[in-house]
Amino acid sequence: MNEKHIAKIAQELKLGTQQVLATSALLEEGATIPFVARYRKEATGSLDEVALRTIRDRLHQLQELDKRREAIVKSLDERELLTDELRDKILSTETLAVLEDIYLPYRPKRRTRATVAREKGLEPLAQKIFAQEQTTDPDQEAEAFVDSDKGVEAVEDALAGARDIVAEWVNEDQEARAKMRAFYIQKALFHAKVVAGKETEGRKYRDYFDWQEVAAKAPSHRILAMRRGEKESFLTVRVHPPEDEALALLETLFVRGDCAAAQQVKAAVRDSYKRLLSPSMETEIRVATKERADAEAINVFADNLRQLLLAPPLGQKNILAIDPGYRTGCKVVCQDRQGKLLHTKTVYPFTSEKGKREALATLGDLCERYQVEAIAVGNGTGGRELEALVKTLDLPDNIPLVMVDESGASVYSASAAARAEFPDLDVTVRGAVSIGRRLMDPLAELVKIDPKSIGVGQYQHDVDQQALKKSLDDVVTSCVNGVGVEVNTASEQLLTYVSGLGPQLAKNIFNYRNEHGPFLGREDLKKVPRLGPKAFQQAAGFLRIRNGKNPLDASAVHPESYSIVKAMAGDLGCSVEELVDNEEARQKIDLSTYVTEKVGMPTLTDIVAELAKPGRDPRQEFEVFAFAEEVQNIDDLRPGMKLPGIITNVTAFGAFVDIGVKQDGLVHVSQLADRFVRNPREVVKVQQRVTVTILDVDLERNRISLSMKENPGRSPKRKEKRSKRENNVKEKRRPETKGPTPFNAPFARALKKKSGD
Repeated sequence: MNEKHIAKIAQELKLGTQQVLATSALLEEGATIPFVARYRKEATGSLDEVALRTIRDRLHQLQELDKRREAIVKSLDERELLTDELRDKILSTETLAVLEDIYLPYRPKRRTRATVAREKGLEPLAQKIFAQEQTTDPDQEAEAFVDSDKGVEAVEDALAGARDIVAEWVNEDQEARAKMRAFYIQKALFHAKVVAGKETEGRKYRDYFDWQEVAAKAPSHRILAMRRGEKESFLTVRVHPPEDEALALLETLFVRGDCAAAQQVKAAVRDSYKRLLSPSMETEIRVATKERADAEAINVFADNLRQLLLAPPLGQKNILAIDPGYRTGCKVVCQDRQGKLLHTKTVYPFTSEKGKREALATLGDLCERYQVEAIAVGNGTGGRELEALVKTLDLPDNIPLVMVDESGASVYSASAAARAEFPDLDVTVRGAVSIGRRLMDPLAELVKIDPKSIGVGQYQHDVDQQALKKSLDDVVTSCVNGVGVEVNTASEQLLTYVSGLGPQLAKNIFNYRNEHGPFLGREDLKKVPRLGPKAFQQAAGFLRIRNGKNPLDASAVHPESYSIVKAMAGDLGCSVEELVDNEEARQKIDLSTYVTEKVGMPTLTDIVAELAKPGRDPRQEFEVFAFAEEVQNIDDLRPGMKLPGIITNVTAFGAFVDIGVKQDGLVHVSQLADRFVRNPREVVKVQQRVTVTILDVDLERNRISLSMKENPGRSPKRKEKRSKRENNVKEKRRPETKGPTPFNAPFARALKKKSGD
């Protein structure tokens, strides 16, 4: 554990050193984020999962920096280039970019133009010119270095070689690189253009056919869109600042005066910028903007995934689930309250009137035979039509009919997990099973699917896949442990995400349960092969055993705290069961009595809160949602319609809403509210139920524009202000030209950008 790292992180995050130190120690011991956040609040000062993950990730970054620092020191030492001054400089560096700048002059290189010039003996000439003395005559000095045997045929050859050496010095100068890096960060612009001849084929990128914007302010989705267009060879993308300003900056650092030698240095500086420094800085700024865009896109995906995983569950019900289809029929499955498959059937309601009648008869019979308590219909092709058909059944009012988002169900259907569970079933039948289980408990079912296939991301295939997987795994783990897992009904995939388990122990628990029957208490988990004390400590508090031997086994109270609850009950003269059932008794507990060196008020407060509602599901109550019956497909939509919808995805530029017509509509960020919205996540989230107004329907491109404003049209005041601004632009134009004056150029560019959005 590095004390400097601990102090640095504490300062950066404005946390106590002891909080960071304790977190680092716990993570180093193998504790998981959910376990530390829930059961080690005294040690960390009640840091939440977000803070704990930030500490973990920052520690990793600093450790990687240390590894690179050690590798550089070792390389320099082996080549006998390491001095005490250089070592101190390397050890005091706090960023990777500066570390690489320090190492650049010493990095082993392939043969460069400067290397060739040095081999020709031109470095003394370069030094003489670089000194820029008023009396130095470069041509006269160069004559002494003309040597045909060395390949220096003329004075200009000697001067060119000397300039190559100077250009490399400029490129490797640490101060120059630092100032140029800051300049690029501040002033660099994205320049995107369409590749000649690709205008028609690359129409989806037409917004970027002639695009320019400040790199530092470019939003994530536009950066990733430009990069994707470039990768697919539809766009060329450059990132650089105004060249004249960049050259002026470098010249102030290296060019002294206006003598003949200074003119040679000036030429070398210009060559260095165009040939060496600019490409290097462009690579850096592209990497930096990509990392920023990735981070934002991953955060959007992670937030969306969290909302989807924590969607309200219907709960344990007898479910009839249907995966709709026209030609191949609708796959119907019946499941019991634990999600066990009881019956499968295929009906063909869309092929003929006879098929429709037979389908209705079959569905009615299955509902009665299996005492169906809810019906789930996938929202794929034919879903709305099937929903309308099922509504004609004579069913009790208390049987809800729910449209279920089936995104990713096909991925699960073809997965190894689905094949292992249902080896003899068709993939479409497995999909119907997944739809029913998703209604019963979205979290338990969605963990079986690769999060990238669920459809709530933004450019998820363009971002750093390792970083994306890590973030999404963190979200799934957080959600699973936040809700808790019923160990006697959980799938192997769900158990995998429980704190301290992982794939192998999850499989061992699953197999042990199948072989020995349900677990009767948490202590029985210790009988599972390879589930040792450490894994038990990490996992036990998140595993629930309802109707077990100990009522606390169904709660989030950790087994290590059972003795505290038992002491509380004993002091009140009642049993643990009575303490759980008796609110009046719990109110008499004096928590300060049970404070020890290891157990403080945060843990005791959590225990009493859990006793009030043991095993409470933190997710919201399920509410049935219904789409507008008069709207079945995109042809039914008309501008001005107000419709109910469910948000299916939130991106940096707006939110997508399912209004029941197969194609989601987009509420642009400018239409999310009657006020300015910078970040869509401030006002909307996945699975939120909203009312939207149809703004426009583009049947050719299959696009639907929506608004969540109370009055979607632009207000009169905003129209008036815009009109005045446009008139001002016209008034300030130069009479002899058609374009805007330099005074108005920024505003004209802003208008162009706005229309490009």
